[in-house]
Amino acid sequence: MKKNQILKSWKLSSVLLAALVSLTLSCGKSERAVPVESIDPPVTARTFSNPLMNGADPSVFQKDGVYYYLQTNGSSINLWSTTSMSKLSTAIPKTVFTPTSGAANSRNIWAPEINFFDGKWYIYYTAGNGDDVTQRTWVLENSSADPTTGTWVDKGRLFTTDTNFWAIDGSVLELNGNRYFMWCGRPDVTNTNLTQNIYIAKMANPYTLTGAATKLTEPEFAWERNGFGVNEGPQALTSPDNKVFLIYSASYCGTDDYALGQLSLKTGGDPLVKADWTKSTQPVFTKQPQSNAFGPGHNSFFKSPDGKEYWLIYHANSATNQGCADRRNIRMQKFTFKADGSPDFGQPVATGLQIASPSGEK
Repeated sequence: MKKNQILKSWKLSSVLLAALVSLTLSCGKSERAVPVESIDPPVTARTFSNPLMNGADPSVFQKDGVYYYLQTNGSSINLWSTTSMSKLSTAIPKTVFTPTSGAANSRNIWAPEINFFDGKWYIYYTAGNGDDVTQRTWVLENSSADPTTGTWVDKGRLFTTDTNFWAIDGSVLELNGNRYFMWCGRPDVTNTNLTQNIYIAKMANPYTLTGAATKLTEPEFAWERNGFGVNEGPQALTSPDNKVFLIYSASYCGTDDYALGQLSLKTGGDPLVKADWTKSTQPVFTKQPQSNAFGPGHNSFFKSPDGKEYWLIYHANSATNQGCADRRNIRMQKFTFKADGSPDFGQPVATGLQIASPSGEK
């Protein structure tokens, strides 16, 4: 045997001997085995894409971790409930109101919104008898803890004596312990002037208005008058630094240029005083053809489950010239606030794009 072969054989024997000794010693000990640290699989980011589902005039209300959602149906009111807005389309709606045939509120049921006041639920909605001139705002009440159960009681119309005519898109502003009802109305009872303005009045209770109404805004800029002059769908928004805004929809909903406008209430201002509001001269959210977003508007707001994010939900068309009809669909996206406290909605997010779900969703 050659010298180098002898050396390799000796090294191999030494290694085997050392391994045998180590194994023998370890078998004679009572020490516990060193635990192997488990490695959690990476967390997969939850995403969704727009549109969420078909529909128009979305409205969201949050309570105790549940989101209650409504949209225009036309013939009845359906209520969705979910803990994850990005999964809204998987929720099964419940019909909570079907009108009596031939009644004054039996046709053209639009833009329902749900709220919880003084231990009871309220749904504000628009309806008429089928003739456009009869459209008014109405309210339902439910004393059940769960609005998908119990009985919804018709509490009648909401109106002030000086504006008892065409009225749609009712919504509520709560400020400094008071409640104010906001809606879209036409200028007079003749209904010959199709201009749509936004009015506000103080609420004596959740189903009664008191005092005179104030006209807060009317369509005056070119971007508010596409098709014909429209200011509608008022929605209150309070910023993290407690500034109050009124976001509304402008221009006829059947045009691609339906958009969002903005009023800002001055610090300490009275919401019933028009001079205390400042109107933006430019829209704050507009169409984005390259993102398949035409006529974005009639919005609502909500926060993420963990309360860290603000979200905008709205409807839009996915192609040009689709009008104010059944092709509209529901979309949502996160927004932030500017240095001056005003909202920054950005631009409509493209359809089909995967975006992160609201933070805290499960």
